Amino acid sequence: MSLIPSFFGNGRRSNVFDPFSLDVWDPFQGFPFSSSGETTAVANARIDWKETPEAHLFKVDVPGLKKDEVKVEVEDGSILQISGERSKEKEEKNDKWHRIERSSGKFIRRFRLPENAKLEEVKAAMENGVLTVTVPKEEVKKPEVKAIDISG
Repeated sequence: MSLIPSFFGNGRRSNVFDPFSLDVWDPFQGFPFSSSGETTAVANARIDWKETPEAHLFKVDVPGLKKDEVKVEVEDGSILQISGERSKEKEEKNDKWHRIERSSGKFIRRFRLPENAKLEEVKAAMENGVLTVTVPKEEVKKPEVKAIDISG
């Protein structure tokens, strides 16, 4: 259940009290102005985080970006940081723009990873404008159970 009203977003926003999300809620997100100077679709890169039995999977929409324009880093041993930038298209003096809807600017998203994440085995791949970051999980060791014979 979202704690932020749907008129501030698309209803799939993460819970503001989620201990793994380090996102800062911007009440003006999506408006034509911004409290932080420049809000763009790139600045608000959409991310899905799914946990499977084997790994944590992050899927990031970054249409039009090349892999060298995106960075995936692990900070402080537990923070996954995904960032990037789309440069503004150069304007020529003789150009006459009728509409500018494609976004430009920087984005940065940070997530606190759980203790069972294998940080040395993080992998990232980009295909068709979607960055997929895979963070494998440590196997949960099942406690060893030894049957004890009952005498008597």
